[in-house]
Parts: sequence; structure tokens; C-alpha cells
Amino acid sequence: MRLANIEPTHGLVADEHALIDRAQAGDREAFAVLVGRYWDGLYRWLYHLAHDQHTAEDLAQEAFLKAYRGLASFRAGSHFRAWLFRIAHNSFLNQRRGRARGSQPMPDQVPTSEAGPDEVAVQRETLELLSRAVGRLPTDYRAAFLLRVEEGLSFRQIAQVLAITEQTARWRVFKARQKLLTVLTPQPERKKP
Repeated sequence: MRLANIEPTHGLVADEHALIDRAQAGDREAFAVLVGRYWDGLYRWLYHLAHDQHTAEDLAQEAFLKAYRGLASFRAGSHFRAWLFRIAHNSFLNQRRGRARGSQPMPDQVPTSEAGPDEVAVQRETLELLSRAVGRLPTDYRAAFLLRVEEGLSFRQIAQVLAITEQTARWRVFKARQKLLTVLTPQPERKKP
């Protein structure tokens, strides 16, 4: 799981606004650049929510199609990523209401390093434990937590995506972290009488 919290630089934001302007004018290549920029993060977030590779792919495609169709309504100066994730979240909620979903194990996400077999095994085990713990979080907490940790969105942006207040976004991320710490913190062994 990537734990980066990096905001885009000013140059990327200006470039993004130019791409959006071009896409709104009908330039499909400009929109393709936006898709390329946000596909991985959106797919990964949807996968963590849906627990199904095909569902995540379908929802990501649907979100980009809806975004493309709705480009005319996108307000200049708004945060495109938050707008896109909001569209995807709505699609996820609609899909969830509509039908039951299956689950698949998460794909391997073990970082490659020059660590020995013992370190790689510990890393793999830790990532699997963390992935299972995140997967067991209530959907509302999981959505907010992953937007913060995986996508690096601000609490304000998370609130926009999930249609909640900023305070609620902060609270959900806090509660998610609290629940994860409870699961991941080793419990002291009890002495036998």
C-alpha cells in the first residue's frame, strides 16, 4: 500500500487546467492524458472499495465516461481529481445498491527490494495483514481512509468526493486509523496460571 501524501505542484495544476480547457473544447487527446494521469489511482481506490477487479475496472471506465460527458459542467478552478472521484463514488454506491458483489484476493503489492527472503516474507505478510484489515473497515471509513492515504486528497477534497462535511471526513479517517491500529498492534501475551 502506497503511503504517499503528495500534492501536485503548481506546474501540474496549470497543466491540468489547460488539459481540461482543451478537453472541454472537444480535444479527445487532452482528455486521454487526464485518463492516463488518474486511471491507476482511481482503479486502485475502487478496487479497495469493491473487492473485485472487474467491478473496479467497470466503475473506473464508467466514471471516466461520465466525466467526459459532463465536462461542460465542470467548473473552472475546481479540483478535477476530487470531481472525478466523486463521480466514481456515486457509481460505486449505485452499483452496490443494485446488486451483490463477489470478492477476490488483492493482487500482490510487495515492494521489490534487495531484501533477503526473510524480509520479503515479513513484508508480504505485513501487507496482506494490512490489506485484510483495510478491507474489513466499514465502507465509509475505508473510502475516506484510502482517499487520504492512497490518493493524498485533503480532508476538504475527501468531503467533496464523499458528499460529507470536512469534519466528518477527518473523523472517518481518524476512526479508520484507530481501528487499523487496534488490529495491527501486537497484543501482549497473557501468562498462563
